[in-house]
Amino acid sequence: MEDELLVPEVRRIHAENYGVYGVRKMHQAVVRAGWEIGRDHVGRLMKLAGVEGVRRGRKPITTRPAGEPDTRPDLVERRFTAEGPHQLWVADITYVRILSRFCYVAFITDVFTRRIVGWAVSGSLDTAGLPLLALEHALVGTGASRGRQGLVHHSDRGSQYVSLAYSDALITAGVSASVGTVGDSYDNALA
Repeated sequence: MEDELLVPEVRRIHAENYGVYGVRKMHQAVVRAGWEIGRDHVGRLMKLAGVEGVRRGRKPITTRPAGEPDTRPDLVERRFTAEGPHQLWVADITYVRILSRFCYVAFITDVFTRRIVGWAVSGSLDTAGLPLLALEHALVGTGASRGRQGLVHHSDRGSQYVSLAYSDALITAGVSASVGTVGDSYDNALA
């Protein structure tokens, strides 16, 4: 019965505060309104009322699926092993929070040595400015740009890795492309 009475009150107080209060501030506002109630109880009531606080900042999305279907095979199938260096590379993109925004880091790891062989940092997720630079760094730094037969490059199906520019760079370097699923942490676990 108390919940039925308090849920509309929580909705009202939340709306009066522009719908931005989270549990901690909502608890203080409900107590100021004259109710003797615990913070966890306010959190439960907020869930029942369907209201939540506004979260600061944002979590960037680094893996965006490509718009059209992709028929590239998964040559790795979650078997992250190699018999020697420069046989299997895995690639991924992550983000780093800096003072006012995020920067993105693309890296390529050699499965045999577990060394990062190529990397790039950028303020945007643009294919030419991030993963292509990391690929170029890996190819030049390891001497794979002279042609490396049998090298497999594995990544998720993010739009940067299945783009025409990235695919052309892999074909030009003589590297076989292998892609897993979009945003699947197990499918690209080593990266």
